[in-house]
Amino acid sequence: MSTAGKVIKCKAAVLRQLNKPFSIEEVEVAPPKAHEVRIKMVATGICRSDDHAVTGSIVVPLPVILGHEAAGIVESIGEGVTTVKPGDKVIPLFTPQCGKCRICKHPESNFCLTNDLGKPQGMLLDGTSRFTCKGKPIHHFIGTSTFSQYTVVDEIAVAKIDAAAPLEKVCLIGCGFSTGYGSAVKVAKVTPGSTCAVFGLGGVGLSVIMGCKAAGASRIIAVDINKDKFPKAKEVGATECINPQDYKKPIQEVIQEISDGGVDFSFEVIGRLDTMVASLLSCHGACGTSVIVGVPPDSQSLTVNPMLLLSGRTWKGAIFGGFKSKDSVPKLVDDFMAKKFSLDPLITNVLPFEKINEGFDLLRSGKSIRTILTF
Repeated sequence: MSTAGKVIKCKAAVLRQLNKPFSIEEVEVAPPKAHEVRIKMVATGICRSDDHAVTGSIVVPLPVILGHEAAGIVESIGEGVTTVKPGDKVIPLFTPQCGKCRICKHPESNFCLTNDLGKPQGMLLDGTSRFTCKGKPIHHFIGTSTFSQYTVVDEIAVAKIDAAAPLEKVCLIGCGFSTGYGSAVKVAKVTPGSTCAVFGLGGVGLSVIMGCKAAGASRIIAVDINKDKFPKAKEVGATECINPQDYKKPIQEVIQEISDGGVDFSFEVIGRLDTMVASLLSCHGACGTSVIVGVPPDSQSLTVNPMLLLSGRTWKGAIFGGFKSKDSVPKLVDDFMAKKFSLDPLITNVLPFEKINEGFDLLRSGKSIRTILTF
């Protein structure tokens, strides 16, 4: 029996209060309106950004269905949808690509003006929600809301991918892998033979290392206070690993000393103000580039001496690794299928969707790189 055009009742993980566990509830998912797509979820990753929303570091309206790193199959489409059809394997895009705004037309930028990241409204583009629970609306999360058996997204926020792709792996291309990998190859534009330092060795940090290695960096210094992460960092390409707690001097001074005044490229993949400054100071004052990858705490600011940049440093950041999402995600999946990179080192746990709270506990304890929830 076709579900197209009908309300679907399904299970979703709803966050009703900050710093509280998710509750698995029955929700109603309305059919897609014009230029919208309803997706049956197959797999979704647990990303640190989801946890930032749980703790309030990323401010989103409640109650909300979180989740943004996922893959699924199109269940039905709204009027006017042309880029996907029912049965297609797809990846939802938390950074949409409308193709019409100034940013989409800019050759080097990807932060489409239709995004719901800057000032989250918790709704689809038309300003309404497709989720209800007990007759009351539930907010969307950055246009994706993948912690649900079914979700609805705008057509500009979904990409069709290779029908043979394993969704329980390529879901990571929806955020973590692409964000890290792209930060190295597209945002920093790491050069062959260069030196790099990567602060933070979670799933995104390891993906940065993979990008640095793919770009031909000769030296990749991995930085973390959790030594348990060092073997995995070396497995994906780090040439050495250092723990700031092993030194009496600031870690940026250590890195400057071992890299002839500073590395060529540094990456902050934690989301802390102190490590952002340490990362900046770790790259060479005259020729280094430092990239902010981690999401900073809400409503906090840095005070920085302009002389740190006047001498020639470059300090930059980007969302989703600088990739134009609708264009790039299918190509990244094709590269994965062609074995140009592996996602296996990033996946440490696979759990049924109902064990989402257990998955978040693993993330917070530092015991997992990526937990994949399967539906």
